[in-house]
Amino acid sequence: MDASKFLSCFLLVWFLCMVCNNGFVKASHKVHPELQSMPAVEVKQLHRTGFHFQPPMHWINDPNGPMYYKGVYHLFYQYNPKGAVWGNIVWAHSVSKDMINWKPLDPAIYPSKPFDINGCWSGSATILPGEKPIILYTGIDPQNRQVQNQAVPANYSDPYLREWVKPDNNPIIVPVGGMNASAFRDPTTAWWSNGHWKLVVGSRRKHRGMAYLYRSRDFVHWVKAQHPLHSSANTGMWECPDFYPVSSSGKSGLETSVLGQNVKHVLKVSLDLTRYEYYTLGTYDPRSDRYVPDNTSADGWSGLRYDYGNFYASKTFFDAGKNRRILWGWANESDTPNNDTSKGWAGIQLIPRTVWLDTSGKQLLQWPIKELETLRGEKVHISNQQIKQGDHFEVKGITAAQADVDVTFRLSSLDTAEQFDPSWVDAQALCGQKGSTVQGGIGPFGLLTLASENLEEYTPVFFRVFKASEGHVVLMCSDARSSSLRRELYRPSFAGFVNVNLADGKLSLRSLIDHSVVESFGAQGKTCITSRVYPTLAVFQDAHLYAFNNGSEIVTIENLNAWSMKSGQIS
Repeated sequence: MDASKFLSCFLLVWFLCMVCNNGFVKASHKVHPELQSMPAVEVKQLHRTGFHFQPPMHWINDPNGPMYYKGVYHLFYQYNPKGAVWGNIVWAHSVSKDMINWKPLDPAIYPSKPFDINGCWSGSATILPGEKPIILYTGIDPQNRQVQNQAVPANYSDPYLREWVKPDNNPIIVPVGGMNASAFRDPTTAWWSNGHWKLVVGSRRKHRGMAYLYRSRDFVHWVKAQHPLHSSANTGMWECPDFYPVSSSGKSGLETSVLGQNVKHVLKVSLDLTRYEYYTLGTYDPRSDRYVPDNTSADGWSGLRYDYGNFYASKTFFDAGKNRRILWGWANESDTPNNDTSKGWAGIQLIPRTVWLDTSGKQLLQWPIKELETLRGEKVHISNQQIKQGDHFEVKGITAAQADVDVTFRLSSLDTAEQFDPSWVDAQALCGQKGSTVQGGIGPFGLLTLASENLEEYTPVFFRVFKASEGHVVLMCSDARSSSLRRELYRPSFAGFVNVNLADGKLSLRSLIDHSVVESFGAQGKTCITSRVYPTLAVFQDAHLYAFNNGSEIVTIENLNAWSMKSGQIS
């Protein structure tokens, strides 16, 4: 049995074992009632990020309804104001002019009405005609049903949208006709077509992941469509769905309601079974309201992912100010040392990424927003530096604990590449088998980030090239197994394959290093991997950055640019 079939069977068995509550699985949030309201305390800032968004303390998860309104970016996110575990969730609210420096406001939404008295969970924002934003979110009612509600600004002339009002007509969408009321959440941004507003709510019918479709003429009265927008067998609950168009003729973003030629659609779902998220590219028919993935995009855990690391519950929005689509994701921090007794903060929002369709039409590309470059400080440049087998040399002159590193490697030859075994379908398992210290032909080579001076701790981000029957296969890894001397922490080896043509013999890598996060982009954003790591030695001024090669083939750094990064103003 190959790895993908094994994983499918394992997850299905796990799912069946978890079935309860009249055949339904309850929401997956892990509840710690004894810890939810512990008072705030002073904590060490050893692993606190400098330019990734974090609240001063306490639990943070899904980005909710990000949007651009009257020149201001709004970030809403799930937040526990009373503790560093999930619970007491409100919609926290911060605003920015550049998505790098943030100002906190009072929570936008919090439990206050019968239709959300037991929780205000994730949702999305839609900008209605006349520049009128509206939020749709999941509330938990007195029967613990998941219902969909709306909230509107109290003052549309306030660009900061400080206050939100919940109309009395809530809830506007409720589970009916035998639908699973404990698996019915996270409404998407709405789009307009054929005289109706339309949106999707994530759900599950037995073991089938569902994207239920709803229509409305007035954004108040919603009717469930006879058929879902899309569904897929044996994928379990579809959390945090996202559905949006992308242009097949350039990098510009599209407003969510855009249809027509040169447009493809993306459906992203966060799988509760795997705690990873997956997307497909396909065709949306506005007449039948059906979405059909291309044959190059597989549903479920064998499909494409935004990020092959610690990344979940993402949301996109159209940035009308700069005509781009922005992707936001969340990296959990449940294993940080600061959470041992529910002290401190948990989770970060990753750097906003611009997302667009690759020219192949087969996948998306991602890249950190341009505004991040305003935080760059001291710069180091290296060119034409050969790295022989067993070599590693230090990139000096920057603050290695908080840096932006962009490097292009040149391969002298592809002849020594190892033979690729077609049964290696699981990139993460392959990375675990062939780590950064296992000698190969071409690679492993890349960067040793957050490294201690004598390499007791390091987080390698690297490539390995294989020879296949048709061309070459490139593996990209971000391996946390050696990232910390604290062996009890979760330290996975994350990995993904890179669909890249090696005709020019070059591979690029950009890594954003920020104390406890290494966010990496391979081949100009074709494969992205985020790792959360908690070194004990490689911290602050004791963190180092090395380039390395453990392959028999010489690899040359054609160009390396690295910058010390300033901290964003995040409070």
